[in-house]
Amino acid sequence: MNPERILPFSEIVRINEIGAGLTRHLVPDAAARARIIRALDLATLASLEAEITVAPSRGTWTLSGRVRAVAEQVCGITLEPLPVTVDERFAIELVEPTEREADEVEVEVSLDDDAPDVIEDGRIDLGQYAVEQFALALDPFPRKPGAEFVQPEEPAEISPFAVLKAFRKPEETGNT
Repeated sequence: MNPERILPFSEIVRINEIGAGLTRHLVPDAAARARIIRALDLATLASLEAEITVAPSRGTWTLSGRVRAVAEQVCGITLEPLPVTVDERFAIELVEPTEREADEVEVEVSLDDDAPDVIEDGRIDLGQYAVEQFALALDPFPRKPGAEFVQPEEPAEISPFAVLKAFRKPEETGNT
């Protein structure tokens, strides 16, 4: 994690604090909600809360929970606020990197949706997972019901000579 990057909401637990499992109820304060609004390009965020459980599971970790929020997105057509309510459950598998993977500098990107997330530095940021799950539940192209995009008319093709004619002085218009 880049220390210079300010995260919208962060609640970190170390894997050695988890034991047989732990559950946290997360509610960002007003400053964190303001950062989330900016990060997700929302009009408002009245409330956001997440109930997250982390438990060991056969050599991996399971992070599961529920995120609930009341917000307003901006309609992509009318630019008006669009109310949205989120109530989503989620489950994510987490793994610790092997010693070999931890020493490697090369980063491998997988497009497999079922690939587990890798725990970095023995820490899990529950706040970031809450924001991520909230963002995934939002409509990427919010549109008010009935709002339609109307393509503006294309201007008629203008002759380059007509444009030049507009720059002529009035006295130059007569024939000499």
